[in-house]
Amino acid sequence: VQLQASGGGLVHSGDSLRLSCTVSGRTFSTYALAWFRQGPGKERERVAVIRSGGTIYYGDSVKGRFTISRDNAKKMVYLQMNSLKSEDTAVYYCAADPTNLARGSWQYWGQGTLVTVSS
Repeated sequence: VQLQASGGGLVHSGDSLRLSCTVSGRTFSTYALAWFRQGPGKERERVAVIRSGGTIYYGDSVKGRFTISRDNAKKMVYLQMNSLKSEDTAVYYCAADPTNLARGSWQYWGQGTLVTVSS
C-alpha cells in the first residue's frame, strides 16, 4: 500500500486549502484513513480520521474548520481546511489503517505535504 499526499502550499490566515491523498491497495474501502500533522517544534498530532463505515473524528483544534472525506471509487482521501490559522502550519501526512480500528495501528504513511499559513 502506498500513499501520496498533495495540495500543500503557502496561504494567508483565513484562507482555505484542500489536501488530497491517493492510496493504492485493492481493499482501500476497508481501511480507516487519517490526516496527521507535525508543526515546527511540535509533536505529531492526529487531525482527522474517517473509518470505512464513514465514522469521522476530528482533533479539537480543527473541529468546525476542517472536513475529511473519502472517495472509495477513486481511492482518495481529502482534507478540506477552512479558516486557516498560523498554528495550522505543519507538514500534513495521510495514513491508512487496514484494521479500521483507528487506534494507533496506522501501518501506512504518505510522504507529507507542507502547509504554511502566514498571518
